Amino acid sequence: MTEPGQGPFAPPPWQPPVPPKRSSTTAIVLVTGSVVVVVLMALAFLAWGYPGFLRKPDAYADGAFWTSAPSSPSSTPATAPSTPVSIAAGRAAMPKRAKPLADPVTCAFTPDPGAPAPKKVALPPDGPAPLSGTVPVRLATTAGGIGLTLDRALAPCTVVNFLSLAKQGFYDGTSCHRLSVTAGLQMLQCGDPVGDGTGGPGYTIRDEVFPELTYGRGVLAMAKTAEPDSGGSQFFLVFGETEIPPEYTVFGSIDDAGLAVLDDVARDGVDPAKPGIGDGSGPPKTPVTFTGVTTP
Repeated sequence: MTEPGQGPFAPPPWQPPVPPKRSSTTAIVLVTGSVVVVVLMALAFLAWGYPGFLRKPDAYADGAFWTSAPSSPSSTPATAPSTPVSIAAGRAAMPKRAKPLADPVTCAFTPDPGAPAPKKVALPPDGPAPLSGTVPVRLATTAGGIGLTLDRALAPCTVVNFLSLAKQGFYDGTSCHRLSVTAGLQMLQCGDPVGDGTGGPGYTIRDEVFPELTYGRGVLAMAKTAEPDSGGSQFFLVFGETEIPPEYTVFGSIDDAGLAVLDDVARDGVDPAKPGIGDGSGPPKTPVTFTGVTTP
């Protein structure tokens, strides 16, 4: 039996204190520079680590809506996965609000002059929105049909916004610009009229989030910047494991046939010939372009 203060974990003998060495100017500069680099890397991860983050073209350097500059043709291409994509079977349970929304919910859509829309579109109507019921929507794409069910109880104003854009033909001809197949982030991001993550409708919508939000297979959610209430037209379709904070509005689900289409796109992977984002995501090798959106 080892007594306290003895054995392999005994403290070292006491030594008299030694005056601290004076730090040189060079050492201070090196330490400061290292801290700055770490901070910049952390900010870069936050800007691109989660799906809904939009991109900021150089023309909008004030940072009001976008979060980072778009990739240039000289950017490092995205790296295609070297192993087969692993996608969980079945589908995740849809999130539900523990506390229903207060009735009525009044929607408001804010014009954003700092980010003009590449495609002209009228703002959705402000005012009260229905709080119950679902709306079927079908996305016709070059990769196959994707059926959606929009849920007003989850996000009534987001549903109003999506239907308004769809009925005006805003999504027609647009392509999904960002595919991620890595574990913890398996989704396809769409809805940008520019096609590189920088586009929007020229206005922003309010977040409709709650703590119970999760993002499993079959979930439809809105994209946004790191700032609250900064979404517009971009959305993402979750086909696999996606572990992100509850900061992105969930407003519907994807049908089984649509998930099969997304699985095929995911298995084909990210296009290594096109500029990537730097986190392993990038344009899908199988193009997904909307040829039409059918709404009630």
